[in-house]
Amino acid sequence: MLIASLTILALAPATIAHSFPNCSPHNYTTHILSISPLVIYIPSFITPVESAHLQAISKGKFSSSQIADDSGQQLLTNTRTSQSTSLESDDIVRCIEQRALDFQGFDTKRESLEPLQLVQYAQNQEYHAHTDWFTSPAQTTSEFGGNRLSSFFVYVYASSDIMGGGTQFPLLDVPQNERWCDWLNCDAELEDGVVFRPVQGNAVFWRNLVEVTKGTYAGDRRTRKRVPCTNCMRDIH
Repeated sequence: MLIASLTILALAPATIAHSFPNCSPHNYTTHILSISPLVIYIPSFITPVESAHLQAISKGKFSSSQIADDSGQQLLTNTRTSQSTSLESDDIVRCIEQRALDFQGFDTKRESLEPLQLVQYAQNQEYHAHTDWFTSPAQTTSEFGGNRLSSFFVYVYASSDIMGGGTQFPLLDVPQNERWCDWLNCDAELEDGVVFRPVQGNAVFWRNLVEVTKGTYAGDRRTRKRVPCTNCMRDIH
């Protein structure tokens, strides 16, 4: 299973010059799963061609995923056992990034966008409960662009016979309409909360932070998530 991750920083660092490709129009639908926190499900956010391209340019570039401690130092830990890589930009990557920016309105600065990261899960790999937003003030200064305001994850690849691999948001309320069962695991345990099935090309967007006072944000604990892949079928690339 291969997941693409995009995060938007609350503050923008110094402006960086970018060249913008000529991106083809891409239509997709959206479904609001939660208003508070804001969580939106997006079928077909990336195309099959884009999925194949991301797999091709990331092949052979994965290494053990790390997490940041309170000082911002990256380290290996047994709570995150996946493989990951940050992608170099090209026209297709920039079009995906621009689509993510446009989704959030025209006031979101491109300089607030972190590099697109791909995360690969194979059998018995997982990422314990965590948030995308940083809990340490040392990691949220203007020097680092501030905290992570919002996130996308996109399923880039999932084998057709995959078992498990759903992304769990234990603190979100499960919607009641059965039509959600195409994208959610409606048979999940109650304590698992909302569990997104690994459906290739589909994405989830959510806001990580809540505005406490004008211009002041705090992390939203309800966006805590985990990715257990103890029953995943091994990916083939």
